Amino acid sequence: MASRSTKAKPHIGWREWVILPEMSSTPLKAKIDTGARTSALHAFDLTVQERGGEPWVEFVVHPVQRSTVDAKRVAYPIQGYRKVRSSTGHSELRPVIRTTVVIGGRRFAIDVTLTARDEMGFRMLLGRAALRRRFLVDAGRSYLHPLPTNPDENEARENAP
Repeated sequence: MASRSTKAKPHIGWREWVILPEMSSTPLKAKIDTGARTSALHAFDLTVQERGGEPWVEFVVHPVQRSTVDAKRVAYPIQGYRKVRSSTGHSELRPVIRTTVVIGGRRFAIDVTLTARDEMGFRMLLGRAALRRRFLVDAGRSYLHPLPTNPDENEARENAP
């Protein structure tokens, strides 16, 4: 018998379509990475600057793999920095932003580290902090949710703590 805490959680596959509505309405492929604590986004032309005495990061997001279609320059306040060790063992200090993600009809805020991910197959990794208490991951399946077309259309607001 399923416990009450897992009963209402939707399943997601090891890769899913997501939208970062504050950055772009274009869906991007995300790898669901339960081995990573924090989510990561590939950021082009990343620069750190000061605005009103606070650190901000400006970068270009390219939602479509190997393409500049729908590329957009965005800016966010930096929430902090995290030292992240890649799967190859290389450590990097990355800026962290807070943004909204839409996946599987749910919309919620997550922390995202910014990095150059040119050699990687996905523009985004969704780490376990973003997934915790929200989804069950089926590692043997992909794209369990339809390709999102409009992040504001028929979305369920998540009330999880």
